[in-house]
Amino acid sequence: MYKKCFDAEKYTKLQSEKIRERIAQFGGKLYLEFGGKLFDDYHASRVLPGFAPDSKVKMLVEMKDEAEIVIAINAADIEKSKVRGDLSITYEQDVLRLIDAFREIGLYVGSVVLTRFDGQKSAEAFQNRLEALGMKTYRHYPIAGYPANLPLIVSDDGYGKNEYIETERRLVVVTAPGPGSGKMAVCLSNMYHDHKHGIASGYAKFETFPIWNLPLGHPVNMAYEAATADLSDVNMIDPYHMEAYGVSTVNYNRDVEIFPVVSAILKLVSGGECPYQSPTDMGVNMAGYCLIDDEGAQEAAKDEIIRRYYKALCDKRKGTSDGTDATKIEIIMNKAGISVSDRPVIAAAQKKAEESSTPAVAWELPNGEIVTGRTSSLLGAASACLLNAVKALAGIPDRIPLISPEIITPIQSLKVGLMGNHNPRLHTDEVLIALAVSALTNPTAKHAVDHLAALRGSEVHSTVILSQVDENVLKKLGCHLTCDPVYQSKKLYHKS
Repeated sequence: MYKKCFDAEKYTKLQSEKIRERIAQFGGKLYLEFGGKLFDDYHASRVLPGFAPDSKVKMLVEMKDEAEIVIAINAADIEKSKVRGDLSITYEQDVLRLIDAFREIGLYVGSVVLTRFDGQKSAEAFQNRLEALGMKTYRHYPIAGYPANLPLIVSDDGYGKNEYIETERRLVVVTAPGPGSGKMAVCLSNMYHDHKHGIASGYAKFETFPIWNLPLGHPVNMAYEAATADLSDVNMIDPYHMEAYGVSTVNYNRDVEIFPVVSAILKLVSGGECPYQSPTDMGVNMAGYCLIDDEGAQEAAKDEIIRRYYKALCDKRKGTSDGTDATKIEIIMNKAGISVSDRPVIAAAQKKAEESSTPAVAWELPNGEIVTGRTSSLLGAASACLLNAVKALAGIPDRIPLISPEIITPIQSLKVGLMGNHNPRLHTDEVLIALAVSALTNPTAKHAVDHLAALRGSEVHSTVILSQVDENVLKKLGCHLTCDPVYQSKKLYHKS
């Protein structure tokens, strides 16, 4: 387990101060494009140990009386039922999830915007559903030649054609279920309408990565490149910032490439000069000022690059990627001077698989100890290794069983007999339920259950691609999983 490298309390304080400063700069109203994930930012928590997955949300809660949320969703993504990969839910389902999550912590969700709306029936149905639930919903339309046709964009036939989003508070946070949702256009469009209504407002961007005041070749920034290899994002020195201030800062290619257009639009929308000299100027991210252990963050980021590499290899094996992502990440690994041998659980799992001639899993505990598990007639390798890992943490001898066969056998019979499954072996979720049941009468099992929380931060590697069920369980336990790009069976259809 990595030691704390990031001061989350300092981050909350500095970030809220920076945003308030930017609000004041524009006369009292700011549209803040929020990139990345507001909730569940596990990438940030992995590469910046101490950064909690909900650190950004906690910062917004500090400003909840000043802020309202606007959620943008691309109508085309609704039409094609686009799925958020990390949660396996559609974008429209995620909009509903986000609304509930924001409300639960006291943040006001003002409205939802359907961007690039072009008469899609599924988008109309989603709007009807939102409005039936009492959520204000607006439509924004495609603009021919966007983003190059500036005269059309900044006109009544461009941004002016979009429905004006009525907002109530001085900080309007524009977020979305995923990339390509049109957040920036939502901000600029409403600024155009504000200007026509005589309302002073401004635009800023909040992206955690790349961290602008860390070096270009810093592993934390390289880990961001690895994480976005599928988007073809490339970190680069911001040439506009260098020219304006003589200071080297890091941004990424898409923001640098679009900056001349954004600058021109901001100038036209506001009816004055563009307030920014560079893409870096647009940002408000203060994460780089909150690192307290740079060396530790570098090590955490290097491990993340390796994890991203294995994910890319598995995506290629599953047919969801053509393999170019893995090639890009391999180049990043070479630049960072790391290899797969820097992840000890990989060799441990592969050695166990070779010795047992079965799929195997290795588990590196937060204290550095590595335990392994193999596939058996009762348990899958991940399930066996999970029990071995919790035994090691609880100081329970390996020879002592935590779950008796009398409990496992009826579960297997139910799976195969009544439920029609072909695989009788228990998944990790079923093992945890069986362990919890055993804990009612078995003090040793109860002792093991009490140590489950200590698995958080563990590193896990499997010699085969695990089922979605097992992946989800390990994620909920706070473990970092990689898999060899190999299926356990040669079947063409692999159930999750």
